[in-house]
Amino acid sequence: MLPTRKTAIPGAKSLLLAGELRRSENPNITFLDPERRFPVFWESASGSLVTDVDGNSYLDLTAAFGVMGVGHSNPRVVGAIQKQAAVLIHGMGDVHPSGLKVRLAEKIAEHSPGDLGYVIFGLNGGDAVEAALKSARLATGKPGVLAFRSGYHGLTMGALAVTERADFRTPFSGQVPQFGRHVPFCDPVSCSFSCKSCTRACLSFVESAFRDYGDTLGAVIVEPIQGRGGIVEPPPGYLPGLRDLCDRYGMLLIADEIFTGWGRTGDYFACDAEGVVPDILCMGKAMGGGFPISACAMRPDVAAAWGTSTGEAMHTSTFLGHPLACAASLAAIGEIESRDLPARAKTVGAYFKARLHELAARFPAHIAEVRGRGLMLGVRFHKREVALGLVYELLQRGLIVLPAGGGDVIELVPPLVIEHEQIDFAIKQITAALDALSV
Repeated sequence: MLPTRKTAIPGAKSLLLAGELRRSENPNITFLDPERRFPVFWESASGSLVTDVDGNSYLDLTAAFGVMGVGHSNPRVVGAIQKQAAVLIHGMGDVHPSGLKVRLAEKIAEHSPGDLGYVIFGLNGGDAVEAALKSARLATGKPGVLAFRSGYHGLTMGALAVTERADFRTPFSGQVPQFGRHVPFCDPVSCSFSCKSCTRACLSFVESAFRDYGDTLGAVIVEPIQGRGGIVEPPPGYLPGLRDLCDRYGMLLIADEIFTGWGRTGDYFACDAEGVVPDILCMGKAMGGGFPISACAMRPDVAAAWGTSTGEAMHTSTFLGHPLACAASLAAIGEIESRDLPARAKTVGAYFKARLHELAARFPAHIAEVRGRGLMLGVRFHKREVALGLVYELLQRGLIVLPAGGGDVIELVPPLVIEHEQIDFAIKQITAALDALSV
């Protein structure tokens, strides 16, 4: 199915809701700009299509922040939530949990690389990162964590310590913990080194930090592909090299696969592509099929550093291992398994990327690069204003997209169930928008 338009975008109902929201929500939260005809308010969704309150439908090329890997309103997920809601909505996750928590923990261990068989559940990606940072502190006895520039790990206070962006950190100066240190990420496009492969040179930044701050550093946290940072994929060998450095210097490797995990890049986890096994693995987004849930998986020795509960957990929350979330997650993972969505992301992603390369060849004055793998793709533009302008223009043409990086990248991370016909529609609309710019 393809998008259809029934009213102006945004329509009257969306405009009315925007006005009401402006009067009731903190103004820093939702971006409301009627002059740029943004946003629309969602009413329903199915597969890769979203319908707004005015009846207009759109092709969602964001998977709703990467969450809807199995598609919007996936029948298997919907059925699991309905069934579970009829018998047990809430449990007591760290006191009297439901059996679903056990089943989900076992399912995560089944798909996680290596021996990452112990989990701490959360509600969102930030929760998983917080659990990972605490786990590293307990396991190593060292508070410091090395992270990467342009990396994004969440906006809770601990996660902010390893999230590099100043626009998120500076307003809370004095509150953000100072245990995080940042080095350049290995971006082959912007690399200033003249070597054929910048892998070794980029890893030197990590090794220098380990040497200089090894007495306080206990771990390094990395996105195998930087998502919000601009769909930045390091060259082959970088992640294995990072793993080797961690082993050599006695550091834990934390892989933040909240965005990349559960099939997005063509493997269950992006680390799998090069056989890299982290010590701690953060996951979320797609694992819940749209329901809020995340997890931090770790090696047995890292888990052992927490000790055994004597009645008061050191890291927990009211909704830990929530029955509805666990039911939704088991259904979503079941859908990923039965439809082999990682393999589908690889083949459909290759088709999408090939079409994007055709687009780049047609518009070299606008498009600088096509990047990413699987269905985690990005198009980098020469001018930031072109990329940002497309966010608004493409909404008028029935496409929902988001900017990334410094605003010069349009990220294309649709549901893993997107069809070739829908990709062709997207390419047609992007082509029309760029043609209009070239007139």
